[in-house]
Amino acid sequence: MSRQGRNAATTTVGVVIVGIMLFPLYWMINASLLKPSDLVSRSPVWFPRHGTLAGYRSALSTEGGHLMVSLVVSLGTVAVTLLIAAPAAYGLAKLRVPGRRALMFALLVAQMIPGIVMANSLYIAANKLGMINSPFALILADSTLCVPFATLILQSFLKGVPDELAEAASLDGASRLRTFVSVILPVARNGVITAALFSFLFTWADFLFGVTLTTDDSRAPITVGLYRFIGANLVDWNGVMATGVIASVPAAVLLVAAQRYVAAGIGNAALKD
Repeated sequence: MSRQGRNAATTTVGVVIVGIMLFPLYWMINASLLKPSDLVSRSPVWFPRHGTLAGYRSALSTEGGHLMVSLVVSLGTVAVTLLIAAPAAYGLAKLRVPGRRALMFALLVAQMIPGIVMANSLYIAANKLGMINSPFALILADSTLCVPFATLILQSFLKGVPDELAEAASLDGASRLRTFVSVILPVARNGVITAALFSFLFTWADFLFGVTLTTDDSRAPITVGLYRFIGANLVDWNGVMATGVIASVPAAVLLVAAQRYVAAGIGNAALKD
């Protein structure tokens, strides 16, 4: 087979694989626009020519509060994660911190702890502190997963930042904090955006901490709200699918908007390791 034929075959296989992977997403969007009668028809309706937005109206009226909870918790987790992970990563990458290798190992081990073990411990702590149903409890819980990952990502990236930048800023009279905020972080923009994006996505998709730390349905994030909505609306499938589409929009928009920063951040971190 010629080189052109191999390229065509490889492209065809890639398109087929991508199509198979994206088919559930397509069907979710399609079903969210179909009428209930079309959803239960014997022959599948592949395109909603006579579609309806009733499912989206139902989803927004019942799940709008859950979306706001998830948005607040996700943004709060990103803020807490970067506030802790960025200085920690800089210290591990550039400063002679005692026990640096042990701390790096501890960060790796922290990501191997089963989530259910952490959820049970966090529930006990939140219950004693009176923080059940509090967004702050969810922010702290999700940060326990995001901070180690973000620290490792940023540490790999910051290792490649030239030491001469910090030395030049020091000669100009900048303090170590000013150097970190005004010089190092702008240079590490791609790594910071990558860490922030993954922290947001981890938090947005979290279900375990959400269902463990919330007993009031109005305080639950969208993942828990969607789970309970499905349980209460087994016949309203276009509403269920519409809720799934709405819940996917923020993550999809962020991925598209930050795609080039994430690719550059991960690529640079890999090369610098």
